[in-house]
Amino acid sequence: MCGGFVVFETIENGLIEGATFCPSPNCNSRPASVTIDLLVIHNISLPPGQYCNGFIHQFFTNQLNPSDHPYFLEISSLKVSAHLLIGRKGDVVQFVRFDQRAWHAGESAFLEQQNCNDFSIGIELEGTDHQPYESVQYQQLAKITQTLIKYYPGITMERIVGHSDIAPARKTDPGPAFDWKYYKRLLTKNGQ
Repeated sequence: MCGGFVVFETIENGLIEGATFCPSPNCNSRPASVTIDLLVIHNISLPPGQYCNGFIHQFFTNQLNPSDHPYFLEISSLKVSAHLLIGRKGDVVQFVRFDQRAWHAGESAFLEQQNCNDFSIGIELEGTDHQPYESVQYQQLAKITQTLIKYYPGITMERIVGHSDIAPARKTDPGPAFDWKYYKRLLTKNGQ
């Protein structure tokens, strides 16, 4: 499940070119006439701190076996997803089309607008709050962000946030290990 490095420049039918599409059932239609204008960055690893094992894919497609790890007993019944997952080696999987509402943010608010799933795109980085992310993940995230901004101009630098920013009482990701300055420098360096 790990490996690969692709340039992501085109979105067609809600899919970003170059990503592997692995459809999740954990999505639904966005409200009518909603504007996609928020990008939310998350982290995930299953089990916590372990990478490149396929469990995230199973989790987002409701195929996680609770007997594979004790932690999975706590989460296997949850119905969650994200639009994209960027793995430790830069591989990118799309689980939900951008025109659909992925179930990534949960109870959330941005600038007093509730239910961020309605108007946001969620990107998961394979990682944890306290372990540094890989350089290739930042590179991929920056390229994808630039394309998202092109297709969804409501997403601006001020409207790129962490899960912890929209659900601070519940969430801490992408955590202190995420280098926001480096990520935004990559965006600025490439003309954003």
